[in-house]
Amino acid sequence: MSGGLSYTLYRTFASAAGPWLRGYLKRRADQGKEDPARVGERFGRTTLARPQGKLIWLHAASVGESMSALPLLRAILDANPEAHAVFTSGTVTSAALLAERLPKRAFHQFMPLDQPASVQRFLRHWRPDVALWVESEFWPNTLEELRKARIPAALVNARLSDKSFAQWKRAPGLARRMLDAFDLALAQTDEIGARLQALGLRHVEMTGNLKAAAAPLPAAPDALATLRDMIGTRPVFAAASTHGAEEEIIGRAFAELRAERPDLLLILAPRHPDRGPEIAETLRGLGLAVSRRGAKVRIVPETHVYLMDTIGELGLLYRTAPFAFVGGSLVAHGGQNPLEPARLGVAPIHGPHVFNFTAEYDEMDKAGASFAVESGEKLAELAGQWLSDPALPRAAGQRAKTIAERGAGALDAAKAALGPILKKAGFHAPA
Repeated sequence: MSGGLSYTLYRTFASAAGPWLRGYLKRRADQGKEDPARVGERFGRTTLARPQGKLIWLHAASVGESMSALPLLRAILDANPEAHAVFTSGTVTSAALLAERLPKRAFHQFMPLDQPASVQRFLRHWRPDVALWVESEFWPNTLEELRKARIPAALVNARLSDKSFAQWKRAPGLARRMLDAFDLALAQTDEIGARLQALGLRHVEMTGNLKAAAAPLPAAPDALATLRDMIGTRPVFAAASTHGAEEEIIGRAFAELRAERPDLLLILAPRHPDRGPEIAETLRGLGLAVSRRGAKVRIVPETHVYLMDTIGELGLLYRTAPFAFVGGSLVAHGGQNPLEPARLGVAPIHGPHVFNFTAEYDEMDKAGASFAVESGEKLAELAGQWLSDPALPRAAGQRAKTIAERGAGALDAAKAALGPILKKAGFHAPA
């Protein structure tokens, strides 16, 4: 099947899928994965008026991508005081965080479904002057409509995993047609740039990873003081951005550690806070006493696990311990961002599945700044060593912080590379 025919079939199916998609979105809303009051945005409908003047469309899939793009958006808006931005993403978690952290003159909308009618409705209403897409969001119909509308577009902080590259190579015509929507791609690494060029993207520059240029995760001073007061002198085993079976694996490792350290406290922040009640039941099934932050339950002396099932508080967690397990890595999810703890001098521990951050973990592992474990037993072993000798994780954390701070130039490189396309669209280039 040729790439062109693949796209024809995809477009036909997507156009006819409206009734099924409405049911699908209702089921997601019932599960807390969609905002029921804003489902219309998925079909390109909105209650917001388009502001006058120049408008940027910035799109990122979820939380990590959204947060990495904020410094770039702020720089562009600062250079263009009359301009506005519509920031789209696809998750309720990212929507909640962006509602708190978007700069003035920027507002959030949920990404329209990849249906021609939905995307056309979105573009007719917002009429963006330039589009900046983050990382690896390749939606065939959306990019086709973007190309047909002749809107200048750039793929920012571009990422393409081994698996995705192999999949797109099997549909070269479709890949080339999609990527033709972008005037420019800013790749995280030379290898990613080469992959994009192999798929047909003509203009590629390597500017580094914007996630490495992000500011340290914030923590409200009052909330941090309260959390530290609740912890007191107890040693902390921190686990962040966990997925699925990882909570039980970590719970068992923690129970093993508690046998020698009865005052040890596990602070665990799942990647998806809405799973809090489910995770609490899993951990209680291991005989652990759980206090859920999402239910406003405090840490008490009897608490074994403090479950931070809240949005946007990783900055708090990473300020409670010298090391942290970073999730999505003991299961085949691909790992979460190790630079977030590293920026705060916290040494990351991770599992074997880190293909989302291969370059970052490779560099940090080789420098003794992060450490890989292949099982819960090995996690307990390493954590036990570090709890016995806190100087070890502190030294690793400083090495991690040094590596994380090297990426600060990625933002400046991205701003410089985007200058021509922004000027073409009538914007001033950011300083």
